[in-house]
Amino acid sequence: MKITCIQMDMAFCRPEENFLRVSDLIQKAIVEQPDVIVLPETWNTGFYPRENPHALADPEGAQTKALLGALAARYKVNIVAGSVSALRDGKLYNTCYVFDRDGRCITFYDKIHLFSPMGENQIYTAGDHLCCFTLDGIRCGVIICYDLRFPELSRKLCLDGVDVLFVVSQWPAVRISHLRTLTAARAIENQVFVACCNSCGKAGDTVYGGSSVILDPLGEPLALAGSSEQLLTTECDMRVLSQIRNTIPVFQDRRIDL
Repeated sequence: MKITCIQMDMAFCRPEENFLRVSDLIQKAIVEQPDVIVLPETWNTGFYPRENPHALADPEGAQTKALLGALAARYKVNIVAGSVSALRDGKLYNTCYVFDRDGRCITFYDKIHLFSPMGENQIYTAGDHLCCFTLDGIRCGVIICYDLRFPELSRKLCLDGVDVLFVVSQWPAVRISHLRTLTAARAIENQVFVACCNSCGKAGDTVYGGSSVILDPLGEPLALAGSSEQLLTTECDMRVLSQIRNTIPVFQDRRIDL
């Protein structure tokens, strides 16, 4: 599976600019001929508008689905569409949509752990389900930013058979060492590929740290981004999974009785 992460510097509180920017970046990413394109968290608005957040959100995810569904179908590429601020039934959600090569939205995930230190839980509604899906015959899962700090979530996804874990985020530069450590830990402890697509640039008063990374199941970086906007692409060889899992059989040796 060849993965391209789009480490994007989005325009804060200017969704129309961001939709145009995403379209442009996806067309540039296609040159790498990836199997999957990944976007960062809340790329339509930045994280997150305090004033008029409902007005800036994408109602029912309609604009996101129309644009990314069309691009996925046109270029025959899977898209893990980061997340957007989406409005459903009058409630605001931090939502990731996933599109297959035919442009179909095959699943969605609402962020379940909302970042209370910045008041996300006061504006957004938490999700109520986990998200596993299949792309090109490979079992995948997705989590959003703060979710990364809750290892039981990633473990549950991996117990459900995930081989590639996508992490989409707007992780601040001041804590970028945490992002590096936690993504490596999730890869190592679960013996899965981890593709983390972070944002960069500034949203409000917060500077975001980039450092998007694609890790192998030993926690070793296959590709690592810097702090500015860029496309990060690498190939993930699924054939290494069985060898790693047989060498150190952590799932077999778990003491689930305790």
